[in-house]
Amino acid sequence: MPAVSYSPDFPSVENIAPQSFEIRPFNGAVGAEIIGLDLSRPLNDQDFARIHRAHLDHHVVVFRDQRITPEQHIAFSRRFGVLQIHVLKQFLLAGHPEILIVSNIIENGQSIGLGDAGKFWHSDLSYKQLPSLGSMLHAQELPSEGGDTLFADMHKAWDGLPGALRKAVEGRSAAHSYTARYSESKFEGNWRPKLTPEQLAQVAEVVHPIVRTHPETGRKALFVSEGFTTRIVGLPEDESKALLAELYAHSVLPRNIYRHQWQPHDLVFWDNRSLIHLAAGCPSHLRRKLYRTTIQGDAPF
Repeated sequence: MPAVSYSPDFPSVENIAPQSFEIRPFNGAVGAEIIGLDLSRPLNDQDFARIHRAHLDHHVVVFRDQRITPEQHIAFSRRFGVLQIHVLKQFLLAGHPEILIVSNIIENGQSIGLGDAGKFWHSDLSYKQLPSLGSMLHAQELPSEGGDTLFADMHKAWDGLPGALRKAVEGRSAAHSYTARYSESKFEGNWRPKLTPEQLAQVAEVVHPIVRTHPETGRKALFVSEGFTTRIVGLPEDESKALLAELYAHSVLPRNIYRHQWQPHDLVFWDNRSLIHLAAGCPSHLRRKLYRTTIQGDAPF
């Protein structure tokens, strides 16, 4: 495992006492929960290494009952790398631009956050030259029903890809765009602001391999999604659409999916190099608010 840079907010020193916590894999396709860890306290290098390993092994880890501040959320995220600032700056937390507010709450006639985030299957920031390593989403306010988040394992999707599909995509690349389905409505009562020319310039189309190699584990994974992938480079439009539709359908087979039902103060950390995810939505009159940090990754290869 490569070395990980450490934030000065959580100093790497040997005299930090270890914490007693348990990593419990879920019974389904992917994921694990971490019980007994307090992220409001500094972590020593050994505890951090266990968390890092669990994230690589299980692709999504759920830290239960985390009563952390935005500053602590940001500091823990930075231990994994540089944080990325979302293009929708109107939905960033005041004083903490590293945090995107994901919320359907309306105050004074204005949305306080991105209300329809994750409305289509996607990998965060796949539309950037350096897509996300991972995202951390911290529950602030949860609805009494709905609001689940689904995760699909793209390593398993690749491993189980039929031979004809595998042959059709090996060595090919696909284009990704933030605006691919930006204006399509899916959740009642939510809307998206019109992007300015400056914002559009930040999310120009990029091209990535359809099959990427995880830079830390070496495992291969499909790297396309209905949310951001627009076309397969070098194919006629009809062939591209048909092939992508097959890949999308195969990626989200039930055997590849973990459905997260949120509990108060959950902090969920997933690997965008290994997974795609989807917000299931909730009734628009039920308040939902979460804080998200996004960690920059490497150029896919």
